[in-house]
Amino acid sequence: MLLKTFGWSFAVTALGLVAALLYGGWTGFGIVAILSILEISVSFDNAVVNAGILKKMNAFWQKIFLTVGVLIAVFGMRLVFPVVIVAISAKIGPIEAVDLALSDKEMYEQLVTDAHPSIAAFGGMFLLMIFLDFIFEDRDIKWLAWLERPLAKLGKVDMLSACIALIVLVVASMTVGAHAHQHGGVHVDKAQTVLVSGVLGLITYMIVGGLSGYFENKLEEEEEAEHEAEEEAKKSGKPVTAVAMAGKAAFFMFLYLEVLDASFSFDGVIGAFAITNDIVLMALGLGIGAMYVRSLTVYLVRQGTLDDYVYLEHGAHYAIGALAIILLVTIQYEIHEVITGLVGVVLIAGSFFSSVVRNRRLGASGGERTGSHEKAEVSSGV
Repeated sequence: MLLKTFGWSFAVTALGLVAALLYGGWTGFGIVAILSILEISVSFDNAVVNAGILKKMNAFWQKIFLTVGVLIAVFGMRLVFPVVIVAISAKIGPIEAVDLALSDKEMYEQLVTDAHPSIAAFGGMFLLMIFLDFIFEDRDIKWLAWLERPLAKLGKVDMLSACIALIVLVVASMTVGAHAHQHGGVHVDKAQTVLVSGVLGLITYMIVGGLSGYFENKLEEEEEAEHEAEEEAKKSGKPVTAVAMAGKAAFFMFLYLEVLDASFSFDGVIGAFAITNDIVLMALGLGIGAMYVRSLTVYLVRQGTLDDYVYLEHGAHYAIGALAIILLVTIQYEIHEVITGLVGVVLIAGSFFSSVVRNRRLGASGGERTGSHEKAEVSSGV
């Protein structure tokens, strides 16, 4: 079961790490390994969400998601998107960006370093919005209850996430943005660049969230229409055209999944710039991670264990929040990529072990692991 589900991921990992070793030596090998772990850790919640939707789709659309969807995820978001980011931020053409990345790494590194304030501000604000929207939502399951309970109460204030994000952006533009790190170790005033790029990051988050909500609403409408049609068919004695309706609903499911995947891909792609500017190593590391996210989605669907480790989603979002702050700090200060990569791993590991302890405690007391029975006992006690 494990080999069948993760076989392609294991194969891609072996090929990717060998390619990284040949391309960048042991340093390249280490960077790709860290990027892979980072992508898996920050995208675990994406796998959980995907699995919850994928299990509703028929075998045909599941196969489409795992084939066409993989191509979009790996080659579209993890390979093309980083090139587009560099091209836009450095004001050069995409072809020129790829050519510089492969043929003139020193010039490419200089362009990326000089463009880093705008990249970090854009990505930092996008990731910060994901984190804030998560922690301000009232959830039955709480990991750090002492922190999440009061934040959930504050989250009842409309537009609080956007207000806090804008305050953070203004402060960042006036502090680290005013002394942005540039190629050669010099510092220049990039306050306006940081401010504009951060606002664009917020706008992008709102657009992606709006599209996701649109497809989710369309999906609900299709499912409701399908249910009504089935009821009408039963009353009139006519055959139910379930295939056509299921296909239409599944199509919207597929679109919704791709928008969701794109939104969760931003954090891994943007976060990768905090670890390396090498487009080849970035594509290898994020590609490996994306394959594991897809395999993990299938595994969760087949095993039916989506709710076993309930704090993992919390750990992933705390990792996203930490990465957002790190990106903003790197506008002025250099932070070693090992520290950046390990922050997410530590938070994910902590949430995993908290989930294991909770499951053992509930198992010993004969309680249910998840569900409405847990509303009185929803935290790990941390």
